[in-house]
Amino acid sequence: MTAPSTHRRRRGRAGWWKTATGLLLTTVMLFPVYWMLNVSFTRDQDMRKSPPDWFPVHGTLDGYRAVLDQQLPYLATSLVIGLGTVVLTVALSAPAGYALAKLRPRGGGVIGFLFLVAQMIPGIIMAMGFYAIYLSLGLLQSVPGLIVADSTLAVPFAVLIFTAFMSGIPGELLQAAKTDGAGALRTFWYVVLPMSRNAVVTVSLFAFLWSWSDFVFASTLANGGAHEPITLGIYQYIGNNNQEWNAIMATAVVASLPATVILVLAQRYVAAGVTAGAVKD
Repeated sequence: MTAPSTHRRRRGRAGWWKTATGLLLTTVMLFPVYWMLNVSFTRDQDMRKSPPDWFPVHGTLDGYRAVLDQQLPYLATSLVIGLGTVVLTVALSAPAGYALAKLRPRGGGVIGFLFLVAQMIPGIIMAMGFYAIYLSLGLLQSVPGLIVADSTLAVPFAVLIFTAFMSGIPGELLQAAKTDGAGALRTFWYVVLPMSRNAVVTVSLFAFLWSWSDFVFASTLANGGAHEPITLGIYQYIGNNNQEWNAIMATAVVASLPATVILVLAQRYVAAGVTAGAVKD
């Protein structure tokens, strides 16, 4: 009885150390988020206090008033761009993933490798290429142009996710659909796509997050236009002689809410979608 009891106590102490370490690391990683909230309520005259206020003792809502007065059009534009990027990304990558996973086209391995390489291309290089193309097509400073550009970031990743997920769908189901007279397109729409719900949610989430937080494409292709995303809206507060930090942080807080809510709601689907194909039965 003594040995098992001692072993349990040792395991208990080790568990406490792991928990304490985890809490410490979590606190360190989340501190910037807390500081963003703190600064968003801090008055302009208190910004440069030394030492700074760890809590907004004399809090103000001026930053959030600035968001409501000035940033709502930028938020609406980002929402439209994000949803458009999700639709275009899923529409392009889901059939491509199905083809690579189940139709086995000639050169499929090379195509998959090219999608992997495409994710390594620096965004600024792609932005300059899009600028030259959009300049000739008249798509600069347009929402559709940003949707297409942002989709190029998401599609290679999305194809790999769909390919991995759809590879795990039993071939017997597809054969049964073929026996019933369903063609490749009908099998994809009525059998494969409903079974790939986790992958669809994962791809949609990442596509939305990438487009929502994009600054490189936005500053290159939409700067100065009538419809600018929230990343450029925040940038409007930063100047050579003036930085409205409470407004900047308030805008950042509001801009992070949609992504946070979506991530919380979709986290279990994302976990299943990201690990698809990692374990084979």
